[in-house]
Amino acid sequence: MQSQLSQRAVEVVHRAQQLGAAMSEVFFINSKVLTIEVREQTVENLKLAEERGLGLRVFRDGRMGFAYSADLSPEAVEEVIQAALANSRQTTVDEGNCLPSPVASYPELDLYDPRIRQAEVESKIELAKEVERVGREYDPRIKITESAGYEDSEYQITIANSLGLNASYCGAYCGLYLVVVGQEQDDNQTGFAVQYRLRYDELEPNKVGREAAEKAVRMLGARKIGTCRVPVVLDPYVATSFLGVLAPALTAEAVQKGKSLFASRLGQSVGSEAITIIDDGTLANGIASSPFDGEGFPSSRTVLIDRGNLQTFLYNTYTAARDGVVSTGNGVRGSFKTTPEVGTTNFFIQPGSISPEKLISDISEGLYITEVMGMHTANPISGDFSVGAAGLWIKNGELTTPVRGVAIAGNLAELLQAVEGVADNLTFFGGKGSPTIRIGRMTGSGA
Repeated sequence: MQSQLSQRAVEVVHRAQQLGAAMSEVFFINSKVLTIEVREQTVENLKLAEERGLGLRVFRDGRMGFAYSADLSPEAVEEVIQAALANSRQTTVDEGNCLPSPVASYPELDLYDPRIRQAEVESKIELAKEVERVGREYDPRIKITESAGYEDSEYQITIANSLGLNASYCGAYCGLYLVVVGQEQDDNQTGFAVQYRLRYDELEPNKVGREAAEKAVRMLGARKIGTCRVPVVLDPYVATSFLGVLAPALTAEAVQKGKSLFASRLGQSVGSEAITIIDDGTLANGIASSPFDGEGFPSSRTVLIDRGNLQTFLYNTYTAARDGVVSTGNGVRGSFKTTPEVGTTNFFIQPGSISPEKLISDISEGLYITEVMGMHTANPISGDFSVGAAGLWIKNGELTTPVRGVAIAGNLAELLQAVEGVADNLTFFGGKGSPTIRIGRMTGSGA
């Protein structure tokens, strides 16, 4: 299949050139996604979705045109080429419009586990059932399954352009998830867990089930607290949520448009020495790893913030051309229906060398935040945020009673500067991850 797509890609590029393109690029994707949802040990939904199509970019007189199609017949492809050329006549001239040249080699990554395809659907259903079973049996107070399931995806990517680039790869991943509700008297609390892996045999249904149930049960009986200013510890999921808001601000696209709180800060200190933020498209076992990005440029490991100092931004070919630098391999495409935008791959805070327990051991009173609400309202341009939070009260270095109804507000730049410690438990949630993070002091307002 890959060799056929590679040949087809060359033919499409050649035809676009024949019809008047100065440069052209074709992006092919062929993917399958299997989703299995269970509730009360019964399969509620089993869906296999397939996506295949091509996206074509053409460049002529400094202008770019784009068109796409899910129909790969010769007639449809001809129409796509004509449409892309016609669209190029309507766009503005931009000197940044360019394509990457071929390279001698790409990173060698093991992204495809044949077991994901070979495993019977019945086995995958049993994994989903086991996740739910473990979660429901963890504690009698776990009463409701909101969602439980298994998911896997298999995909093939091919890119070719008129400069001679022609590259392909295939990959696959699989995952388990569980959301349950714990009930005690009139109190209901939700707990969740998710795990994605590149290897089918590395899935851990027992771990996922226990984690979701434990999170629900530990929050039962949560109380409100008064306004306080105390040390705050962010669990990996919450820290990753903050990291997700930072991600757009670390792209060259945002900086070039004046929409980043890091604009004009290159080479300066933007965080404490405990903070190192990395994007690594070549990370072993990374869900978002790939040999090349969405335009065929080699993936790489990019240290964005090194011990608090801002080193660089994320680039695709276009933004790199505008700044006169080399792409970092971050031209990402969510689909064949879009052009390459600047985005993250495996994006994470580098772990430290101490345990989460050690991180909180000397806190006399503080807050361990396990959940935030309203993170989507945080402003990646100014860095300002105001969110609701819940978690566990820290007393004499130990996690004690659950608390809720806390409002925390601040600025992401100030938050980075206030990081006192980073634990060793780096945890990924899809393509983003973080260890447990300790913040010097934050003000929590009781609701």
